[in-house]
Amino acid sequence: MKIIIDTDPGQDDALTILLALISPEIELLGVTTVAGNVGVQQATINALKTMELAGREDIPVFMGADRPLLRPLVNATHVHGRTGFEGADLPDPTITAAPEHAVDFLIRTVMDHPPGTITLCAIGPMTNLALAIAREPALRERVARIVTMSGAFSEVGNITPTAEFNIYVDPHAAAIVLESGIPITMLPLDVTHTLHTSAARLARFEALPNRVGAVVADWLRFEKRFEATKYGTDGGPLHDPNTVLWLLKPDLYRGRNVNVRVETGSELTMGMSVVDWWGVSGLPTNVLFLRECDVDAAYDLITERLARFPA
Repeated sequence: MKIIIDTDPGQDDALTILLALISPEIELLGVTTVAGNVGVQQATINALKTMELAGREDIPVFMGADRPLLRPLVNATHVHGRTGFEGADLPDPTITAAPEHAVDFLIRTVMDHPPGTITLCAIGPMTNLALAIAREPALRERVARIVTMSGAFSEVGNITPTAEFNIYVDPHAAAIVLESGIPITMLPLDVTHTLHTSAARLARFEALPNRVGAVVADWLRFEKRFEATKYGTDGGPLHDPNTVLWLLKPDLYRGRNVNVRVETGSELTMGMSVVDWWGVSGLPTNVLFLRECDVDAAYDLITERLARFPA
């Protein structure tokens, strides 16, 4: 699978990138960054640090949108820390981002490949994707699929009472993407809130005979302290890696094809993902919306993949 990861790293975003890099089923063509968890400059630094941690300086990183389409930027430094990478002390990157803008890279790469051969993995606000679709409408017929960690149904919201963070940061971009006609798989809070990063699971990562496992464990211990306290659980939800896990093992997840729209008109429910689970609207389905996961098998897969990194 040829994929591009669009991201706002964030500790769990970095784990997503690592899983893609170490999995032979996936060819990661590049990483594009966007403002979200942290500002786009810091997100780009974090993506470069991730490439160096993995020993994959050959994979290019492209800096993208520094703000949402229409609204002021909201970040998540209260969860991820000031840099987004708190918990593990990584050196400043020695490599730099590619000079091309992320949106230009997205358009060029998809258009240069045969239709239906590039999957976009969106694990941050969808600003870059919306800009690319608006500038090059042919992407609607050429992108194989968008796999996104975003949205919620029964879990409702995690940044407001009604909205999941990635959609809330740029609801107008999410609406453009969901209305694009591109096949979409959504890994919402309904799934991610079942994958608690328990002490035992993080201990398995830390025990791996390489540096990557220990760094991931330290990252997630820091990031998940906020959510563990918030939800009263042993560890916090594991969000973004579900996108790559679904690409690797889709049979770990269960859901159905539904219509999903994004609220952009009401401040009270801004960014709410309106999921027509029972098909009452009569609108065509546009999202494979997943709600269940084999959690133990998912963590086994993460551990097995992280173990593949050299000592």
